[in-house]
Amino acid sequence: MTDRLYQDLSWKIGDVEITRLVEVVLKSPVETLFTDGTAEILEPFSDWLKPNFIDENDQLLISIHAFLIRAGGLNIIVDTCSGNGKKLPLFEEWNDLNTPFLENMAKLGFPAESIDRVLCTHLHFDHVGWNTKLVGDEWIPTFPNARYLFGETEWGFWSVEEDHFDTGCKEQAILPILDAGLADLVDSNHKINDEISLIPTPGHTPGHVSILIASKGEQAIVTGDMFHHPCQMAKPGLLDIGDVEHDRAEQTRIDFMKTYSDGKTTILGTHFATPTSGKIVRDGDGFKFVS
Repeated sequence: MTDRLYQDLSWKIGDVEITRLVEVVLKSPVETLFTDGTAEILEPFSDWLKPNFIDENDQLLISIHAFLIRAGGLNIIVDTCSGNGKKLPLFEEWNDLNTPFLENMAKLGFPAESIDRVLCTHLHFDHVGWNTKLVGDEWIPTFPNARYLFGETEWGFWSVEEDHFDTGCKEQAILPILDAGLADLVDSNHKINDEISLIPTPGHTPGHVSILIASKGEQAIVTGDMFHHPCQMAKPGLLDIGDVEHDRAEQTRIDFMKTYSDGKTTILGTHFATPTSGKIVRDGDGFKFVS
């Protein structure tokens, strides 16, 4: 991987400051992430997918990163990646990571103890991993001064549902936060402050949310896994291995693109490789991502 894929990127939306912090960047065959996808299916869109989001070998580029946000006096982290030391036997690239994620956070001006809010767009393992860190044989909260915001609908689903990827994230990264009394279960339209709020984008998981940032007439949205990859803007019906409710997820993507394809909203893709940000624009009968 090149340094470009890991570089710290920053954006200003009105008074809100946003910085990307990359944990790891992966390359994946199309059909690994989208079971009915192929490189040939995506070739008609190569003019805007390559080279930033699909490499020269037709591999998808997938970035695992968090967004660090300063807004209204709060320090916020959105989606806490995979975390160090998590046992993920089905995901070799993520298994038992040992990265300087927290050290890099601190260098960016966000030491762990300074975080006021942890926002999880949903509760898949690669969005909650750094909720906790291993001390001895115990998973303890990484951000001891933060309130962790979990969707009430989302937790209601995963509290009783089996993790079909067998990641153990409930035991390693969610229950320790609940047990520590640091979690707030919120609705899908929860407002954090005047500039940051949640918007419902269900389907990938039942309680999936995205993060709306609005300040001084400017607007951005952090997608979460509503879109795993920009190719889903051209092909919103691709069968994403992570979607819990595929048809609902597809319709959410379509509705979202119809709403935000006016070029006014900056889209920050939670797994979009560098340059990560862009606009949704109409492309014939469909849509594309213009960075």
